[in-house]
Amino acid sequence: MKQALSFKELFAIGLMTFSLFLGAGNIIFPPTLGHDAGSKMWEAVLGFLITGVGLPLLGVAAVARAGGNIQHIGHRIHPMFATIFSVLTYLSIGPLLAIPRTSAVAFEIGVAPFLPEAAKTSAWSLFVYSVVFFGITYWLCLNPSKLVNRFGKVITPFMIALLAILLIRGALAPLGDYTPTTLEKPFSKGFLEGYNTMDTLAALVFGIVIANAVRERGISEQKARAKVIMQSGFIAAIGLSLLYIGLTYLGATSGPAVGAYENGGQLITLLSKHLLGQTGLTLLGFAVTFACLTTAVGLIISCAAFFSKITGNRLSYRAIMTMLILSSLTISNFGLSTILKISVPLLVTLYPIAIVLIVLTLCGRAFQEHRSVYTGGVIGAALISVLDGLTVTGVKTERITEALSKLPLMSDLMSQGMGWIIPALLGIIIGGIVSLSSFRKTVTQ
Repeated sequence: MKQALSFKELFAIGLMTFSLFLGAGNIIFPPTLGHDAGSKMWEAVLGFLITGVGLPLLGVAAVARAGGNIQHIGHRIHPMFATIFSVLTYLSIGPLLAIPRTSAVAFEIGVAPFLPEAAKTSAWSLFVYSVVFFGITYWLCLNPSKLVNRFGKVITPFMIALLAILLIRGALAPLGDYTPTTLEKPFSKGFLEGYNTMDTLAALVFGIVIANAVRERGISEQKARAKVIMQSGFIAAIGLSLLYIGLTYLGATSGPAVGAYENGGQLITLLSKHLLGQTGLTLLGFAVTFACLTTAVGLIISCAAFFSKITGNRLSYRAIMTMLILSSLTISNFGLSTILKISVPLLVTLYPIAIVLIVLTLCGRAFQEHRSVYTGGVIGAALISVLDGLTVTGVKTERITEALSKLPLMSDLMSQGMGWIIPALLGIIIGGIVSLSSFRKTVTQ
């Protein structure tokens, strides 16, 4: 039985993992964060790396430890919770937000800068592009077994080279000095901005794609497969960290040159134009298109496999894949700015729950995998994350928020969007006490 991969095989899977994570949010959010943070860029990027790189890496590890499936993690609480949380995660990381965002960002950066002004704002331009984008995506998704060869060996190295040219140019000849910071709490801003990459949720979804790629290379034993998955995740984490730091630096040193912009897609486009002229726009267009395409393919493959499984295979992989592509095509035509506004409430709600599940899954042996600990931690995090999600949507929650902010340590954490940490810890402690009580009761009987 094969227990390990050659360096060449491992590196190819690592590049595939990197390309799966490298999508729309990974390119458009760091420059905006850097532009806002300015002279406090390093504080902001540290927070971003925790949620944009560290947590996804832990997510890959948690999925590998749990057996390669998000439902295996959710089952530690209850089968019903596993199904509901999995469905919500796959919907948010799939047809509702992340997949449509790939097409919208690819159009905003890869095509719109080259169109006449009238065509940039035309609904038909976006529609035609999204049809072509998802047509190519459909073709790539028809044969998931070729994913490593297509992405890990061909598309990803080309994409990295294009982005490297832009980053090196920006480092050697920055547009200006650090911009004045507009952030009072750059670290917490970066921490929360990392949510928008959706990579922690994506790690729970992509686990099955990476696991299948490793299995196809002859690693069938679960422990050996988990080790290879972790190694590939570490390769991806190094690449993502370098990319984020570089893109954040570009934004932080942009000065007044870029002028006004509506979203991160427009900002990175302006930066490329100022740094490399028309050539820069072309390079960026190719790089972003490839990045968004690889992410869309990975997400659709994962979502189609998941929804086919939970329907008992009554709906085939190809049928669900077609439905996902059609729905994503439709939503993508609302435009990037609209999609970004819609995504925030759902991410604010789901992310703390996902973080707690990942951390507890990795530390499960410390409390002997007692269900009450998982349940307590998730309930504690959800109490605040759901409240934060409602607040973002415009629901009036001031009275509840003011009451909670009077509790010890809660005021500062809630102001930074991390108020869920204390309730989650309390829930874990209560769950631990319940598990000990159950254990003692069993012993005395």
